[in-house]
Amino acid sequence: MAHHGVYPHDIVPPQSKYFDSGRFGRMFGELPAFSSDTPETRTSLLEIGKAGGIMDAKDKLSEGPVKLITDPVLSAKNPNNPTLTAGFTFLGQFLDHDMTFDPTSSLERQSDPEQISNFRTPSLALDNIYGAGPGGSPHLYDQVGGQGIKFLLEETGTAGKFDVPRNSQNVALIGDPRNDENLILSQLQVAFLKFHNACVDHVKAKFGLTQPGAVFAEAQRLVRWHYQWIIVHEFLKKTCGPAVVDDVLTNGRKHYKWRNEPYIPVEFSVAAYRFGHSQVRPSYRANFTGNPGGQPFFGMIFTPTPSNPTDPDDLSGGCRAPRRFVDWPTFFDFGDGLVRPNKAIDATLSTALFKLPGSVVSNPDPKANPSSLAQRNLLRHLTFSLPSGQKVAKAMGLTPLPKTDLAELKPFGFDDRTPLWFYVLREAAVVEGGERMGPVGGRIITEVFIGLLEGDRSSYLAQEPEWQPSLPTIDPSRQGDDFTIIDMLRFAGVA
Repeated sequence: MAHHGVYPHDIVPPQSKYFDSGRFGRMFGELPAFSSDTPETRTSLLEIGKAGGIMDAKDKLSEGPVKLITDPVLSAKNPNNPTLTAGFTFLGQFLDHDMTFDPTSSLERQSDPEQISNFRTPSLALDNIYGAGPGGSPHLYDQVGGQGIKFLLEETGTAGKFDVPRNSQNVALIGDPRNDENLILSQLQVAFLKFHNACVDHVKAKFGLTQPGAVFAEAQRLVRWHYQWIIVHEFLKKTCGPAVVDDVLTNGRKHYKWRNEPYIPVEFSVAAYRFGHSQVRPSYRANFTGNPGGQPFFGMIFTPTPSNPTDPDDLSGGCRAPRRFVDWPTFFDFGDGLVRPNKAIDATLSTALFKLPGSVVSNPDPKANPSSLAQRNLLRHLTFSLPSGQKVAKAMGLTPLPKTDLAELKPFGFDDRTPLWFYVLREAAVVEGGERMGPVGGRIITEVFIGLLEGDRSSYLAQEPEWQPSLPTIDPSRQGDDFTIIDMLRFAGVA
């Protein structure tokens, strides 16, 4: 059993009193941690999150990437999500990289989140795309044909397919190096770079602007506002449900508040928003024609030891080769029957995530710096003294999940004081059938996203909350009323 003899000064985290710009903080700073940081608790968390443990889907990875997609028996404990397609996993990862970047935290030491700098502006303004702009990050921009206001892009080696620019050592020249972690994410980065470039052409043609600074400013506004619209009206509504999104937009936020400027709550960054890890498939079809003979390129999301480092068989990033591009109809629904689902939101992760490659985990230590993503997520609950899911539910005025829904945690003493990340995953499975987040996780995520937009004076929600998209849509009946990720990909010229 986990240790129960805890002392208040050990487990009560400091309550956030003043939220400085660019810091992490707490939504529920008055709540005690779910457990004290003892060797017994750490051992229990490592057991829960271990390879082959209760969170491991036990996918038959040896059967290869194609069979893992086509034969459901090989991933029997890892069901598909019937309402969310594979691309939303990576869109969610892209959004995370736009909001947060903490390269300093350790899994071994306790941390006060208010003392940790967020190396990413806590907003949804695409600084992972724009960097410091044409003046501060000129290496990101085309100084010749693009007048310094269009992004640089380079061909993959396949006609019409592009990669992010790279230096002589294949390091991506982009606003956030994490957006080159895997092929799908780096290609999403390409899509946003091309989206901006298309908006530059659109602004010139529609408004007759010629001065580079004015063109860039208006193109950037269009990109940001349409991107923010996609977040609110597509990503959040599909991920958390339209009811909670509409409630927060109409009636305001109940739990996520600040005194100075928006901050990133650890309940969000360490727990609720890590729901996307349960959506990751063990393998994907990257494209339809990339392999020899015009065959599809299937690959594992990553393998512990990738093959050829210049063109591995998995979908890891950090390299360029002719077949390393993405055909987006696999990832988002263009209505042609080619799209694939992502995995259900539940307390089960694809087996590939229990042995992260060395490029993700340097010098893994089984106890202090494990290669299992589930173990790493659970240990962060101790690092940041996060409250239990039950305590957060009660603080929200909600009835917590019964202990019977968390019975496999009883041997560890966590069925009634559950780590928040595990809790919101199980809540999604029990309450929403794994299709979307439940009431605790969905409320945290929705309030933070909308709160960040409301706290950003340049966002459409702050400047012009009644604004509606103006760029062309695939379906003319939605013109002026909506704009989705597939509209963005089409306008960018990548689909």
